[in-house]
Amino acid sequence: MTVTRDTTRYDADMLKDAERWTEIDGDLAGVQDDIAAAILRSRCETVLCDYPRAPYWHDPESVDAICDVAYLPDGGYEAGQVRGHLLDIYLPHDAVVRNGKTTPVYVDIHGGGFCYGHKELNRNFCTHLAARGFVVVSLNYRPAPQTNLRGQLADVQAALRWLKDHLNDYPAAPDAVFVTGDSAGGALALLTLAIENNPKAAAAFGIEQASGIGLKGGALVCGVYSLASPSKAADRGIGYETGKRAMLEDINGPEFFAGLDDADPDFLTAGDIVANVDLPPLFLLTSSDDFLQDETLALATALARKGADFELQDWKTGKGETLGHVFPVCMTWLAESQHVLDSIHDFTYARL
Repeated sequence: MTVTRDTTRYDADMLKDAERWTEIDGDLAGVQDDIAAAILRSRCETVLCDYPRAPYWHDPESVDAICDVAYLPDGGYEAGQVRGHLLDIYLPHDAVVRNGKTTPVYVDIHGGGFCYGHKELNRNFCTHLAARGFVVVSLNYRPAPQTNLRGQLADVQAALRWLKDHLNDYPAAPDAVFVTGDSAGGALALLTLAIENNPKAAAAFGIEQASGIGLKGGALVCGVYSLASPSKAADRGIGYETGKRAMLEDINGPEFFAGLDDADPDFLTAGDIVANVDLPPLFLLTSSDDFLQDETLALATALARKGADFELQDWKTGKGETLGHVFPVCMTWLAESQHVLDSIHDFTYARL
């Protein structure tokens, strides 16, 4: 099928409504035609999945929300950016009332193939995680084509530095900060853990100095970890799969991976990251009908061989059943999703 910038094949009202949680085409002016068309198609096709689920998204009554806090001094917006450097903070109301400094923190990095979604995409997941006894900080990062992978990691670092400076303003435990991410956000979360725990990794991604916030662990949901170039990683790294990098380049363009020579492949495959970085405890989630299942299993295998602290949940679907990709993020009401959220709570609280 020929890819064009035309959105007329999609319902206009649906796309307008979806702008609550993702950019559609407002940042594609001046972008190379084939890349703009691929990103637009990826966004529209993903909206088709998310749109029927959106009416079920809701905030638990027990959670307070502080929204659109600028973590960089650009007022949240810059030229060419529809959404800028903003974050939301979700607080268990009980923690607000008690006003203590003991509630553990999760920083959430949303997914979307590195080109789709704002922080609002994950609000439902974040509020239901917060209801289980966490301060949850959900951040925007610039999607492709606004920036590349290095730029997205720099955005995450800026948010972590802001959080480190302001965490004392909230009923949060400053020594109990974890990170979570799904799909592309899972990749950004894992790479952030590498940056925070290894100066060589930080330098390889162009980070002069990591935030030093002291991440205690992570919950990675259906992540993609085969990001190295095939020419350097075809015979390295447990479970490295060349098609994942090609898929992402087809959508976001080869320039999305520019400037990563020093990271490639030592910090761009699951096996290499585990071999080169002493990671904190990890909760890993996938399912038998997740198209990225192999990525999570490869990461789990590498962690197991190293003797690292991790927990793996690989959900199996029966006949006539489906869970699919990032199910606890986009469909929190499922019994399986509720179990996962409870498991993240138990995993995290056991490591405080």
